[in-house]
Amino acid sequence: MPPATERVPWRWLAAGRVSRRLVLVVVFVALLLDNMLLTVVVPIVPTFLYTTEYEGTNSSVDSAQTEPAPPASKASLFSSMFYFDNTTVTVSGSTSAVELVNGTESSRPPQPPTSSPPLPSSCLEGEEFLAKENVRVGLLFASKALVQLVVNPSVGLLTNRIGYHIPMFIGFIIMFLSTVMFAFSGTYTLLFIARALQGVGSSFSSVAGLGMLASVYTDDSERGNAMGIALGGLALGVLIGAPFGSVMYEFVGKASPFLVLAFLALLDGALQLCILQPSKVSPESTKGTPVFTLLRDPYILVAAGALCFSNMGVAMLEPTLPIWMMQTMCSPKWQLGMAFLPASISYLIGTNLFGILANKMGRWLCSLIGMAVVGISLLCVPLAKNIYGLIGPNGGLGVAIGMVDSSMMPIMGYLVDLRHTSVYGNVYAIADVAFCMGFAIGPSTGGAIVRAIGFPWLMVIIGVINITYAPLCWYLRNPPAKEEKIAILSQECPMQTKSYTTQKTLRDFPLTDDSDVEAENAE
Repeated sequence: MPPATERVPWRWLAAGRVSRRLVLVVVFVALLLDNMLLTVVVPIVPTFLYTTEYEGTNSSVDSAQTEPAPPASKASLFSSMFYFDNTTVTVSGSTSAVELVNGTESSRPPQPPTSSPPLPSSCLEGEEFLAKENVRVGLLFASKALVQLVVNPSVGLLTNRIGYHIPMFIGFIIMFLSTVMFAFSGTYTLLFIARALQGVGSSFSSVAGLGMLASVYTDDSERGNAMGIALGGLALGVLIGAPFGSVMYEFVGKASPFLVLAFLALLDGALQLCILQPSKVSPESTKGTPVFTLLRDPYILVAAGALCFSNMGVAMLEPTLPIWMMQTMCSPKWQLGMAFLPASISYLIGTNLFGILANKMGRWLCSLIGMAVVGISLLCVPLAKNIYGLIGPNGGLGVAIGMVDSSMMPIMGYLVDLRHTSVYGNVYAIADVAFCMGFAIGPSTGGAIVRAIGFPWLMVIIGVINITYAPLCWYLRNPPAKEEKIAILSQECPMQTKSYTTQKTLRDFPLTDDSDVEAENAE
């Protein structure tokens, strides 16, 4: 009886390793944690730097200035009577009174922020610091995407040589280290290093995860649905990240959200160990198309450009919108993350809804409409006067980006099937590079543009770019196949489909050491 009960978990585990749905769950969770860490820092970093650097230096200066004030007891009474007169009335006093007023005048400015409500002080004080902080925060956010941009091509080549499982697990390890480093970083430099380290881990997880899904789901419509669900994990991470970070930072502390994410990352690592078995090297049996060959394909470039520019809009909002809200809306900390909630919810809805609808209405049309709506939504963001005015534009932005992402990710795999060799590591490395270019160029240039010409003009520029680019999606309506690919598909379609599916099953789900031999005999 005991041996039978002990076999049940192993039977479940063996059955799970041949299930495509569990692979989808693993990729879903990996993208969820990656994007929670991506967005949880959005409301934390601007206010954390403002608190530690601006208020910290001012409090030290104020404490030094208040030391000469105590000798005169009448100074506090006199200055409190005439404080709001901007010291113009003090001319009528004696010279000693003038000296007292001048002495108290240097010590009084730090008092209004403590006696008056804190919200106006966040709008009125430190405008020059906030303008400079736009650039610094933008560079910090862009560091993740810049590193990911450099690492992605190498990860694509690595997946062709050793398979998807080991790179996926390497991504988990690096993401865990980055999350712990975020929790205990107290300076801008350490936060910058942690963000860059996250880019390395994200590159391994996203490229390997999306390539794994494309290899497991060989049917185009099934692949589109699976990509929509996986991108739902990305959307859910974006949805939870910013509000979760702002609330935990406000009421618990800076380290708390990152420690929770580190614990969830450990669970994801255990899931990968059980399902994927990241210890067996499983190289591709077919040599994939080189990256530079794929980059010369105009249809892949159009799809990559759509991913880049549509995500560049929200990438520009991440570092600049919270600071703009602090300056114009006097928003407290918790609202800085909640402002992204409509975009996150609508993105979650958009990826799951249009993952199915895009295949019926045409993925090219879905992405075209999505990019146009992205541009219109960005143009409406500066019109908001309070946080409630951001609900409509951010909601439309989330749905539109969901339309583009859920359409372009399956198109990438379809274009490789149609025009190149059906090996997906390199093409999803290109897709992730396009995604990262948006999140690298957006924050790094967005902060500088805001400092130069203002936040509204930034939204106008990126909105017009999206509307202008949208008609190019029409070229993806019916992309032609390569001549040699047409011959292969027309002559050997049944045999190719059978051997192709068997290859991926063997590589991705090794049940035992003898499973490869059994499957070869089954052929």
